Amino acid sequence: MSDGDVPTDHDHPPHEAVTERENGREVASGEFTLEEAAEAIIFAADESVPADRIAEIVAEVTGRTQPSEDEVSAAVGRLNEAYEDQGRALVIKRWAGGYRMATRSSLAPFVKTLFVDEQEVSLSRSLMETLSIIAYRQPVTRPEVDFVRGVNSDYAIRKLLEMDLVSVEGRADSVGRPLLYSTTNRFLEQFGLDSLDDLPTLREVEDLLDDPAFDDERVRLLQLDREEEVSIDMLDQDPRPEGAQPDGSEED
Repeated sequence: MSDGDVPTDHDHPPHEAVTERENGREVASGEFTLEEAAEAIIFAADESVPADRIAEIVAEVTGRTQPSEDEVSAAVGRLNEAYEDQGRALVIKRWAGGYRMATRSSLAPFVKTLFVDEQEVSLSRSLMETLSIIAYRQPVTRPEVDFVRGVNSDYAIRKLLEMDLVSVEGRADSVGRPLLYSTTNRFLEQFGLDSLDDLPTLREVEDLLDDPAFDDERVRLLQLDREEEVSIDMLDQDPRPEGAQPDGSEED
């Protein structure tokens, strides 16, 4: 980014000191920059924070004019430039319509090792198929998902609901008023998307599937799908011995 694109400290001076309490609410004291405020808010948040929300918080705390969304975006850009110049491990990404602090992808092995004891949740082929259909055709009903997949998707949709990757958005106007499903902000965050417009086109997906490098991933997904099907079959099996009655007694 050229010097003309990046505002200088003179253009964005630190906020001046304000009183400790104003009109019965807490306000900040001392001087700070918009970058510092944005960094603190994004760091403390458990989910993506929109630029307008950051601006609202800054105005509420300081009692001063609310910065514009462009000013917040520029401040985040300066933070990322500083992280990169200093070789920091952090980066602020724009996911699900807001900002979220993350570690650089090159450092993923260290973070993954830290959480090695936690259960890693993977999406089987059936879940990924169902999620893809919902993502590209939302809002969509279960019968519509079943029609595209050619199989019953009740289990897959229930699992995706449990994982908070999809949610119920209402009911369709068709006969029976079936539920309508859409993806969630968690879906965007988990797949590193700012909005649904960032989804790859169907042509890009086809090119990916045709890539020989995807063969190993395809084999892994098929294995996960087979393991899932075995688990479902075991749950569906009647554990009682042949001839046993529901109360545990044997047939005469």
